[in-house]
Amino acid sequence: MEYKKYKKRRIRHWIIAPFLWINLFPILLLDFFTELYHRITFPIYGLPIVKRSDYIKIDRHKLKYLSLFDKLSCGYCGYANGVLHYVTEIAAVTEKYWCEIKHAQYEGFKEPKHHNKFINYGDKKSYNEVCNK
Repeated sequence: MEYKKYKKRRIRHWIIAPFLWINLFPILLLDFFTELYHRITFPIYGLPIVKRSDYIKIDRHKLKYLSLFDKLSCGYCGYANGVLHYVTEIAAVTEKYWCEIKHAQYEGFKEPKHHNKFINYGDKKSYNEVCNK
């Protein structure tokens, strides 16, 4: 709750709040369509369903010492960040299933953790070994 340290920015915070909250609609759409994809395709692929509750937690609103504004903000952040984390995991499982090849090395590129067991970029021998079993 770093914003509380900046009392003089209160008006700025209220002015930019709509830019934060406008993202809720695309996040809801992303959540809906990813869940649709996940529940239909994962059983067909034979992949385990990713447990939603491991990623999306909305519980901070239960804290009695938070203001209504803080409860709403914390609920939004818990949902939005949880959905993005959940969607990332579903995408990672999908990527592992369809394309277990690392990207080429680029300066500044942050390789996802799930790539650690992927085939190195350009390693045709390993690719052939994995794909021709």
